[in-house]
Parts: sequence; C-alpha cells; structure tokens
Amino acid sequence: MTARRSWHLDPGGVLVGLVLVALSLTPSLLPRPALLQGVLSGTAFALGYALGALVWWVVRSRVVRSPSPCARRVFWVGMLVLTLAVIVIVGLAAVGWQNEVRALVEVAPIDAVAVGAFLVGALVTAALLVAIGRGVARMTRHLVRLVGPAVGGLGAAAVVAAGILLLGIVVVAAIDTVYASRNGQPDAALAEPGSATRSAGPQSAVDWQGLGRHGGAFIAGGASAAEISALTGVDAIEPIRVYVGLENASTVDERVAVAVDELRRTGAFERDLLVVATTTGSGWLEDQAVDAVEYLHAGDTAIVAVQYAYTPSWVSFLFDPDAPVAAARATFEAVHAEWSRLPADDRPRLVTYGLSLGAHGAQEVFADLDELRERTDGALFVGSPPSADLWRELQSARDAGSPAWQPVLDGGERVRWISRPGDLKRLTGPWEEPRVLYLQHATDPITWLTADLLWSEPEWLRDDQRGPDVSPSMLWIPVVTGLQVTIDMLMGQSVPARHGHNFGDVVVDGWRAVTGDAGLTPAALDRLRAEIESYALTDED
Repeated sequence: MTARRSWHLDPGGVLVGLVLVALSLTPSLLPRPALLQGVLSGTAFALGYALGALVWWVVRSRVVRSPSPCARRVFWVGMLVLTLAVIVIVGLAAVGWQNEVRALVEVAPIDAVAVGAFLVGALVTAALLVAIGRGVARMTRHLVRLVGPAVGGLGAAAVVAAGILLLGIVVVAAIDTVYASRNGQPDAALAEPGSATRSAGPQSAVDWQGLGRHGGAFIAGGASAAEISALTGVDAIEPIRVYVGLENASTVDERVAVAVDELRRTGAFERDLLVVATTTGSGWLEDQAVDAVEYLHAGDTAIVAVQYAYTPSWVSFLFDPDAPVAAARATFEAVHAEWSRLPADDRPRLVTYGLSLGAHGAQEVFADLDELRERTDGALFVGSPPSADLWRELQSARDAGSPAWQPVLDGGERVRWISRPGDLKRLTGPWEEPRVLYLQHATDPITWLTADLLWSEPEWLRDDQRGPDVSPSMLWIPVVTGLQVTIDMLMGQSVPARHGHNFGDVVVDGWRAVTGDAGLTPAALDRLRAEIESYALTDED
C-alpha cells in the first residue's frame, strides 16, 4: 500500500503538466536539440504538475463524495489515451514548428523528433523534479501535524531554503573547479610568441603560462603582417595584442597596471587605433571581431584586454555580476588616463569594444551616450545583453515606429544598430563621429532573455515588432517562453551568421563604420568579409 501511494499521481497535476508539455514544444527563437527539448518539457511538466496538484487538492477538499474505483480506472485510461494523443499530435506539430524555425535561421530541416533523446531528457527531469516536490510536500505536512500550520510552514520553508542554498554552494563549487581546470594554461599546441608586439613575448612582463586558455589563444592567434598584406593588398605591420590573465597578477588593479605597462612597451600609443576590449566571462575574445579590425587597419592597431574570471558568462553574471564592470572600468580608466597625457594630434584613436557579457561591462563604464562619445573615438558593442543600463536606455528612447530588434534613435545621428549586410544603408541622414554601433539580431537569445519574460509579454514578440527571422508561430506563454529562451541561449552560436549570437557576416562592416579602414579596395573588403565569415565559430567555453 505504501509503495503504491508513493507513486500515486495527482490527476490535476498530470492534466496541467501535459498542457505545459504541449506548450513547451511550440517554437521559440532558435532550433532546439531533442535532449534539451526533453529537459525543457520535463521542467514544464513538473511546474504544471505542481500547479495542477494544488488546484486538485483544493477541489478535492471541497468534494465530500469520493469517486468509485471504476470511475478512477476510467479516468486513468482516459489520461493514458490523452497522453498518447498529445505525444502523436503535438509531436508531429513540433516537427513542423522546428522546421519553420530552422528554415528562418538557415539550418537544414529534420524529418522527425529524436524520440529517444527527448524521452530521456523529459522523463528523467520530470521524475526528479516531481519527486523533489512531493518530498517537500510530505515534509511540510509532517511538520504541520507536529507543530501546527504556522510553525510547520515556516520550518518547511526554512528547510527548503537551506537545501537550495546548500545545492547552490555545491553547484557553484563544482562549476568553479571544472572551469578553473579548463582555464589552466595555454593550449599545448600553441607556440609562445616570439614577437615583441605581443604580451608574453620578448621583454614582456607577462608570463605565458599565466595567460590561461583564452588569453593564450588570443596572444598566439591572429594574422601576421604578411598574411594581412596578402589578403588586403595593403602594406601591413605586426598588430599589437596585450592580454593579462588571472594568474599574471593577483588583483584587477595589478593586472590593469601590467596591461598599461605592456601598452607602453609595445608602442601601442603610437598606433593608429587602440581598442580597449572587455572579455566575456571566461576571458574569451572572439576571433572574428579582433582579427577583422586588425585586417581593416593593416595591423596598425593595438588591442588590450584584462581577464576578470574563468567561468562562462552566465555563471559570471549570476554569481559575480560586478566583476565585468569593475574590470572594464579599471582597464578603460587606466588606459584613458595614459592616452589623455599624449598630444591630441599625436595619439591613437581610442575605441571600446565588447561582446555579450563583455558588451555589458564595456557599456557600464559610461553614465550615458554623451559620456561614451565624449571619452572615446567610437564604440562597437556586439550581442549586448539587456542587463546593460546604456542599452536599455537607448532601446526605450528609440524613435516611434522603429522595432526593438533594430531601433532608430534620433534618425541615427549618434548611434545605430545593424543586423545584416546592407543595414548601414537604411538610414541616409548624417552619422556624427564619434560613432557608436550595436550589432544586434532579432533571434539572439542573449539580448532578449530577461526575468520578466516569465510573466510579461515582450514587445519584440508583438506583430509590429517581430524580426523577419522570428517564427510567426512563436507565441508568448507565461513561464514557458522564459524557459524556452533560456534553452535558446545555450544554442546562440549554433546557427549561421545573420542569426542568433553569430555576427561574422557584419563585424567587418561594423568595425569599418566606426573606425574606417586603411584604404582597402572594394575587392579587398569582399575578400576580408569572406575570410572572417568563414571562421569556424567556437563557443567561448
């Protein structure tokens, strides 16, 4: 009897859970792999089950007469039939929805759902979450019987809070251990730089082993002067790359001081363009962006970055949201102070750049758009998250009629947004220098994932605001859409350029709009665009 009751399912919970499973299969911004879809559907079922079980308990407590055993059997047979119908009908619809999304983001279609992977993700997730929920409910009932409703309820809440805190500590510790190991040292296949224009090169105070995985990739990567000349047809010089990793100095201020010393040593303040780059959470600088600006300016550039963490951006943002801002501010202020001491007619143009969480940190250095333009010679922000105050202010102040995914502010006089090649030609009015530019896609979940997506319909999903590559079948569903876009965030770089969190097809035009170029011909620009877009986009982690 005990075993049977321990696996008893509440009818109301199952009904509402199935409804949320069906809704979780509706389309979102990007295609979802079957296993991740299963995790999403299992989570949706557990949430629906909790809600339905609560409603069922309220209804049952007010009904005196209990259903007969025969009625129960009929009900559960009906539930089984309904479940099978949902699987078949919604499963077929899900294939169509996913292929609609895949076509819009230029990904090959699928013939069927990978049922096995989906069921593993869904059943394991749902069973685990429902079991946890039922355990909490039983504990609460037991405490209420022992000490009364008020004290028992508070006691149960305290136990749950303590459990969540303990789980969080364990998860954070595990993530930290894994990514500390992954940050480690530069890849063994990379060669320590032999050029004085690179950190960790000759006469550099930066130790190669302290750069970490992404720092080593950045310092050892990029095109040489000869390779730049071969592609562009313009005489080039060796680009300067300065990077200080977590293991190169103990504190942010110490790492920044080392970085400024490196800029002096390498002659960075004598270059045409000086880029202050803010990394993503793990210390990553995206190859397409950093290589593109060096090609455009024939290597007459210097890029400086300071690592502030080694965990993925979402972990860094959740558990240490001040870190990217503190690092970005300290780096920019120190570089700006040194740069300001130079004669105005004999110093490089100073620009700021950031991707994803790096864009968040880079924007937070400045109080508003006016200060940004006053203290720099331009800015390029790629795939900005909505957490950046400047991004939110500019979005909310956009001209009437312009969509959230591609705003227009004051006719594009000071700041502009582009998504695809040719977008820079949309606005024909003047664009004053210094120029600020956002690269932003309608299907980038990094840009649109906010907490209020759980309970409030976003304007970017309204018919008059929807981007051209956002599925017309995507609807806002309370809670479900927030979960869907969270899953989408994990797939942001799995789609071709022009969609998601992949900007390889517009980053060359973006940099050129903000900083100009070294006199490249149209043919050379076409070769450069093709080269940068051909890069195999790798995830930051």
